[in-house]
Amino acid sequence: MRLIETLKNIWKVEELRQRILTTLFFVLIYRLGSYIVIPGIDPNQLSALHKQTSEGLMALLDMFSGGAFSNASIFAMGIMPYISASIVMQLAAIAVPSIQKLQQEGESGRRKIDQWTRYLTVVLLLVQGSAYLVNLNMQLRQAGGSLPEGLWFDIYAIVVMAAGSMFVLWLGERITDKGLGNGVSLIIMIGIIARLPGAVLAEWGTRASGGAGGLVWFLFEIVFLLAVMAGAILLVQGTRRVPVQYAKRVVGNKQYGGARQYIPLKVNAANVMPIIFAQTIMMLPITLLSWAQGDSANGFVQAFMDNTGIWYNLVFAILILLFTYFYTAITINPAQMANDLKRNNGFIPGVKPGKATKDYLDAIMDRITLPGAFFLAIVAIMPAFARVIGISGGFAQFFGGTSLLILVGVVLDTLQQIESHLLMRHYDGLLKSGRIKGRTGSVAAY
Repeated sequence: MRLIETLKNIWKVEELRQRILTTLFFVLIYRLGSYIVIPGIDPNQLSALHKQTSEGLMALLDMFSGGAFSNASIFAMGIMPYISASIVMQLAAIAVPSIQKLQQEGESGRRKIDQWTRYLTVVLLLVQGSAYLVNLNMQLRQAGGSLPEGLWFDIYAIVVMAAGSMFVLWLGERITDKGLGNGVSLIIMIGIIARLPGAVLAEWGTRASGGAGGLVWFLFEIVFLLAVMAGAILLVQGTRRVPVQYAKRVVGNKQYGGARQYIPLKVNAANVMPIIFAQTIMMLPITLLSWAQGDSANGFVQAFMDNTGIWYNLVFAILILLFTYFYTAITINPAQMANDLKRNNGFIPGVKPGKATKDYLDAIMDRITLPGAFFLAIVAIMPAFARVIGISGGFAQFFGGTSLLILVGVVLDTLQQIESHLLMRHYDGLLKSGRIKGRTGSVAAY
């Protein structure tokens, strides 16, 4: 079989074999750490926390941490504070001239921005760690327990969780350097996959024990999930190729240029960022309004806390459309692309260099971003449709949203890297139909 032959080829490549084993080793450390409870907390009293993280935003946070959040683990904060800090720094690069200047300084500027991102991550960890302990104490009281009293325990627990998250970040960097793929993205993906078997078995048990539709309905759910994944793959890989011609130049006896190349413009250049932005915007007012008193405020909050409701998903989809255009505009710079082409004696056939090229690229981005934004919005609200047709909340999370796009994107990037190692050593690729396409641009899932 071709699969067995491919696995043998992968094992024959010593560097690839070492990278795979190294990645598995670091992932094993991460998974073991997610079950180490913060010292001083009784794991038998976490039933209320497990219940709280079974649905809603808490379920999403628990998924990204691989279950460490609900286990009150030393890795409870996971990698998300670093993701939040990275988003803040990306936005700051738009508004703060000094950070823009650092971005243009190459490797030295990137290192400085990375250093600031880590400092901001520590600050976020201290704030989120305090909020986590407050919530954890409330859940323990519901189970008849409580956190150890005293300021020293609070300081100690926050420091332990902050150190745990920074250790997870270090593991991600080691995977990037010595393993396969982008380590931070891979760690997030592992956290998502860790909950998939349990969700599938729970759904199977529900249908097998006499649930609506029985096993036939379960088979339909699996087919539906595969169809959504296929759509997500198309969304991640979708590109529009713009032909570029380079002018011929003769230097001495050698001729340069003259070859036709292509600029790949992504249909979904923003990746999962619009969904993350939209989720943040949706949660902030809900959190604030939930403190308000009165029936009208409570009714408004209830309408938007129901993630299967019409109003929640309508506003959510509109925000995703807006943020898709916003993030695409700040990541794709047609003016810079036009200047680079002109500087390198390149041009788009039939389009004048300079402003005309910039306007042409702008028009193409507008045309391909619109269907990509609608498709991204549909994928984001797909879990709500899954819940409406009777799929359990834990399993429905895998039918769309941030989790599905991260899962698909990271898997494609990792497979693409494996295929590159095979082709470089003259082995066949992973597919007969052609090479695997990962996400162009940054390989980070966020």
